Amino acid sequence: MMKLVMKKKHNNFILGTLRTNPKGFGFVIPQNSELEDIFIPKDSIGSAMDGDIVKVELSPIYSSKGPSGHIHSIVKRGKITICGIVKDKRKNIFNATLVDKNILLTGSHEDIKIGDILKLKISEIRKKVIFTTLLERIGNIYDPSIDIKFATEEFNLRMIFPDEVIQEAKNFGSEITENDLKNRKDFTKLECITIDPDTAKDYDDAISLNREKNGHFKLGVHIADVAHYVKPNSCLDIEAKKRGNSTYFQNYVIPMLPQTLSNELCSLKPNVIRLTVSVIMHFNENGKLLRYEIFRSYIKSRHRFTYKEAYKILQSKETVPFKDLLRNMKKLFLLLHKNRQQRGSIDFSMPEEIIHVDADGNPLNIEIAPYDISHQIIEEFMLKANELIAVELSDSKKGSIYRVHEEPSCANFNEFYTFARSLGFKLPMHPKTTDLAKLFLEVKHTEYAKHFSLHFIKSLKLATYSSTNIGHFGLALKYYCHFTSPIRRYTDLIAQRLLFNEEKDIDLEEIAKHSSIQERASAQAENLVSNLKKLRFLLAHHEKHPKYLYHGVITRIKPFLIYFEIDHFFIEGSCHIATLDNDYYVFNEKNMHLIGCDHGKIYKFGDKIKVRIINASLITSSIEWQIVEL
Repeated sequence: MMKLVMKKKHNNFILGTLRTNPKGFGFVIPQNSELEDIFIPKDSIGSAMDGDIVKVELSPIYSSKGPSGHIHSIVKRGKITICGIVKDKRKNIFNATLVDKNILLTGSHEDIKIGDILKLKISEIRKKVIFTTLLERIGNIYDPSIDIKFATEEFNLRMIFPDEVIQEAKNFGSEITENDLKNRKDFTKLECITIDPDTAKDYDDAISLNREKNGHFKLGVHIADVAHYVKPNSCLDIEAKKRGNSTYFQNYVIPMLPQTLSNELCSLKPNVIRLTVSVIMHFNENGKLLRYEIFRSYIKSRHRFTYKEAYKILQSKETVPFKDLLRNMKKLFLLLHKNRQQRGSIDFSMPEEIIHVDADGNPLNIEIAPYDISHQIIEEFMLKANELIAVELSDSKKGSIYRVHEEPSCANFNEFYTFARSLGFKLPMHPKTTDLAKLFLEVKHTEYAKHFSLHFIKSLKLATYSSTNIGHFGLALKYYCHFTSPIRRYTDLIAQRLLFNEEKDIDLEEIAKHSSIQERASAQAENLVSNLKKLRFLLAHHEKHPKYLYHGVITRIKPFLIYFEIDHFFIEGSCHIATLDNDYYVFNEKNMHLIGCDHGKIYKFGDKIKVRIINASLITSSIEWQIVEL
């Protein structure tokens, strides 16, 4: 079922929830799930804030981002508290900053300093000015140890488990009992392994693979059976539902479940028996799925690999334990990946940025973890298991929380198509998903790969959860859900219960909406902390080397702006063309270039440039850059 597109009517009012972007614009998610999200330009948001339930008046103009409108009125505030950073102090008036809103705190607060991060209660909002009273001083922005507390307070993340939740988790003990193993398949003789990031402690998934004499593959994806422990309406369940998911920061995790479960009894640690839900998949020599079975089971993982260790073995010519297993995993991956690309699934191949910090939260360095074959193998197998569980739940009419990704309108992609063609890539007038998949294969091993993918992702809507299946555009799948990470995602726990008829009279759409909201809050908190760490890292370097010229690469060109990423710091900056005083520049829309009228200097995507810092502030999380002509 595809979402219905709203007709372009004037004076058409829609109720929905506002979700804002740090750049000031937003989208309203209609309460009627059959309607498209509504784009709200920055100057049309007024005093509305992220999470508010609003009444939107639709515009007769259908923008490139879909239906658009302006906030007519605020029906209900989404939050009554906010965080702000004090940027100005005059007598008894304190001016703080939060995105593009102005926050005013009145009263006698002699101990408050510039840069203090305050938790504030909203008392009144007039236009874009938010009047508040003080609840708590969280710390000062110049102290890196408070970054996580700042993010958790701003996005209302639950940090501490209630005592009854901790006790309920402890009641399971620390070991699997004989009673736990009843009515389960014994898969302890299978050669199971886990492959996870270096710092992981909650191992949701293990893999087994047998290559049969006829060339067929028998793949086992074994997922921690969290549903065995977390029963509907228990204290653990109620808390997990509220949290929705785990949140991951540098050196710190806010888990969905207490660590006695998430890091111990549910975690598929090596050389101990663990309870699992196993999806056993049979493929022929060409990677075609022949059949599958789903079992409640138990396993004993033989080894815990990091991605780096697995990759090293796959590249090695030496004979080492598990090498045959890993090589057969690679063979099956290549077959499944090829089949997925042929149906039009898009391969972004995005590297991961890992920020290393010390005990006080100071950033030490930024590492780029490549999206190598070890990551791709695990992702491919998880994708297949998630797809089959979605098919199973749909066929059995049990209902499901689907992971859906709406197909964007053609207008959303016009800018991206122009951008791709400007780089010399050939695309038909009306590209299909298979054309896009081929395009990304072409780009994959070029210097454009990362920023090309980011440019495309900006054209897409976010994937969300829904009890109504509309398919997954990015994966080119009709059925898809999340199943393989029940330790850290509530929707995956629900999928386990539905499989074994352990969930009744449940509002799947309510859980889907709440999980989507919590996922977004976690992502915003993670991004806030990551951006702060990267900014701190850059400013520490700038303090030592104030005249340093930074190398960067142009990532986007707009009519009046040049966007770029700074090498080694991975921070995006921008310069207005008014700061380019060596010429008068005009925007070439066809090629997406900026061209100097007098000297013919061209700025385009992928160009390497040098820039210097003119001004920077932690309080406003901003940097003023200047492009340097040498």
